[in-house]
Amino acid sequence: MILASLGIVINIVFGTIVQTLQIPLLFLDTIGTIFVAAVLGPFSGAITGGLTNIIQGIITNPKDIPFAIVNVVVGLIVGFISKRYKFDLKIALITGVILSVVAPLIGTPIAVLIYGGLTGGGTDIIFAWLLASGQKIFTAAFIPRVVGNLIDKITSCIIVSILIQKLPKKFFLGK
Repeated sequence: MILASLGIVINIVFGTIVQTLQIPLLFLDTIGTIFVAAVLGPFSGAITGGLTNIIQGIITNPKDIPFAIVNVVVGLIVGFISKRYKFDLKIALITGVILSVVAPLIGTPIAVLIYGGLTGGGTDIIFAWLLASGQKIFTAAFIPRVVGNLIDKITSCIIVSILIQKLPKKFFLGK
């Protein structure tokens, strides 16, 4: 429970810092979910991810709540992969690529249906440019999310894999 709570705090703190700094194509709001899922498994990761968005939505931005499903799926994917394979650098890279496609496949319809494609993040500029250039709304919302997620999810997974290599083995008991 302590590790899952820490994962939620990491998600909120890193996500808020990146959002405040308006760093384009980087979010770091799932790094805690990825960490918890890789260490404790898919269900702990899913709970960490879902609670992150709900708590973040209550504290600062209600727009985050509908995206809880994305963070839940991130936790499940990373958790199932890490149960099957050691979450080393190679697996982290592959997992990051998988998440880079899956997360936008879930998040884009939410962004389009609820918010018209704009969510107040760094990808909104690319979205607006693509929309103005004649792209359909789903395509204009999906492309920048994939690009941003390629950077964000791969970076997050690599950071977690390095962290895991440094952790004492006792953290992995019962996974």
